[in-house]
Amino acid sequence: MKKGIGFAAGILSAAFVFSGCASDKPASSSQDVKQSATPSIEKEQEPSKLLSASENGEVKLFETTDGVIVDVNGSQKKFDWNILKGVSNPQVSYVDLTGDGKEEAVIILVTGYGTELDTNEAHILNGKNLSEIKIQRVEEILAGIETEVNQKGDELLIKTKAQGKEYKFSKKVSELALMHNSDGQYENKLYFGNVILNNVKDQKLTVDIVGSVRPVDGVLPDYVCNVHVTYKYDQALNEFAADQIQITSDQ
Repeated sequence: MKKGIGFAAGILSAAFVFSGCASDKPASSSQDVKQSATPSIEKEQEPSKLLSASENGEVKLFETTDGVIVDVNGSQKKFDWNILKGVSNPQVSYVDLTGDGKEEAVIILVTGYGTELDTNEAHILNGKNLSEIKIQRVEEILAGIETEVNQKGDELLIKTKAQGKEYKFSKKVSELALMHNSDGQYENKLYFGNVILNNVKDQKLTVDIVGSVRPVDGVLPDYVCNVHVTYKYDQALNEFAADQIQITSDQ
């Protein structure tokens, strides 16, 4: 993950502090238009602006005064999702992620952007009734990941463990301190939260969560690893849960 994904002084990382635990905001609530998905003949009448659409136009996302309206092949439903202004348009796709041969509507919204900050959130809707399918929260995934940072001389020795597999890598303290004008002393755990990026590729939902080390003097954190999560649909729970977790060093 390249440096320069930016943020105003690493503010959000405090919300995702880990020796092994982080936080992520809960999924937004939703409400139906006329209490249910409605056919296009009964479309919402309030003023709305088309924000984005899937490649072939099956899914359309409209902004309203107090949320959004999702239109899937003419049926609509209203949600109170927030739209961040002044950033890239939401990603909208129509793809079978559950493996049942029927497409779902996938909407990925930017939730944070700035110096040292780049975050988004994913929403997946049943393509027929527009009900939202739960996605395991990032904080729950990170709760199962162990992290440790030990400082020895000019090296930070970093260890992480996920799904029973241990990952080890190191960083030069002198290089990090010079870059951020810190005193060269770092905290003993990784921090998460400044970079959380969901994506859909090859009919899979994934999320990349960047981990960083933080100087004790509170200056900007430095990215040192990436937690790459691939979700899998659990039919019994009607939920997308973390299936594969891989951790790589940010070189």
